[in-house]
Amino acid sequence: MIIKKYQGKTEAEAMENAKKELGEGVVLMNVKTVKPKGFSKIFKQSYVEITVAKEEESEVLIRKEKDVSTASVKKSPETKVNTESGKAISAKTEERILEEKLDSLHSLLEQQIQRREETVRTAEDKEEYKESKEEKVEEETGQDKTTAVLSLIRETLLENEVDAKYADSILDEVSKLLKPNMPMEHILSNVYQRMILRFGKAECIVPAENGPKMVFFVGTTGVGKTTTIAKIASKFVVEEKKKVALLTADTYRIAATEQLRTYANILEVPFRVIYTADEISDAIKDFASYDYILVDTAGHSQNNDKQRDDMADFVKAAEGKAEREVYLVVSATTKYKDLLSIADKYKKMFEYKIIFTKLDETSEYGNLLNVKIYTGAAMSYITCGQNVPDDIETFNAQSTVKKLLGGK
Repeated sequence: MIIKKYQGKTEAEAMENAKKELGEGVVLMNVKTVKPKGFSKIFKQSYVEITVAKEEESEVLIRKEKDVSTASVKKSPETKVNTESGKAISAKTEERILEEKLDSLHSLLEQQIQRREETVRTAEDKEEYKESKEEKVEEETGQDKTTAVLSLIRETLLENEVDAKYADSILDEVSKLLKPNMPMEHILSNVYQRMILRFGKAECIVPAENGPKMVFFVGTTGVGKTTTIAKIASKFVVEEKKKVALLTADTYRIAATEQLRTYANILEVPFRVIYTADEISDAIKDFASYDYILVDTAGHSQNNDKQRDDMADFVKAAEGKAEREVYLVVSATTKYKDLLSIADKYKKMFEYKIIFTKLDETSEYGNLLNVKIYTGAAMSYITCGQNVPDDIETFNAQSTVKKLLGGK
């Protein structure tokens, strides 16, 4: 694992510097703006510092061997690396980079060890146990410290509803790079990095190179597509001063149409109801000078073939006429098996990126990792409430992994 910091006037410039040295396949782990302190701030400008990670060739080979033996675990795009990567930095440097992020994780893991202790030892034993929590876990389980800590991390991931095969795949990769009785910080650091790489970098909506970007939002009924579109449109119009047009192909629910029309009126942007796929071409011509055309589609069961095919016709109608993207909107509260079924049905029709909604209605984030690994699709936005435009943000792998490792 290579972890390095790069600087630039902007995040894009810093990332470009990283790619020049490490090649493609680097994953952004952290971004911060550094402001000069003291007297030097008069003469120096602020700059952006990023932390990036990249797997080495040997690590990729280990994971590929594991993937071959576990056919159900799909290969994600972020596992590709440039074999001409730089030398790995030392474990001490690696720990220092992630020190702040791992402090809370280390504390939470110790709390888990403490909870295990309280259920298996008497009051007299506890006093002795406090002398060395990690050694006592080793004695009780018959495992070395590294294996014992990995076992606790696995329990935590399963508690957060991460699929066992994905948890085992990640931890197996890590265990092959560790030695027995490694410090807890080093073990956590490796697990943290591996999960960040599995999530990859979020990919959100950006302008087209030429003409408008036509963005379709698809998904089942009740996942919050219309509200999500309103949030995204609001940020584009109010914060970025972009020209946005709103379309809806959801002629099944009058309430949804009127809801989007209301948001369009508030934002003072064009709104149109489209009834046939042919009207997509007209919309592209009419809004050719706009930055974005956001299209709300009808929600339906993933098992309703006719409605799903009708929706696909709208998406296909834009092919070759405008730069097009599709975002699959799914709820974090949907059952895991249903999420996989939804992902499979839409994958047969087109490539998509993923938006997770209703994160405020669940305490387990495991399905975010499950769906990401299963589909290989890029994560984009998450929403956590009904407020427009506030309750939406770009997916953040760092904070999500912290929650997955933090237990309930």
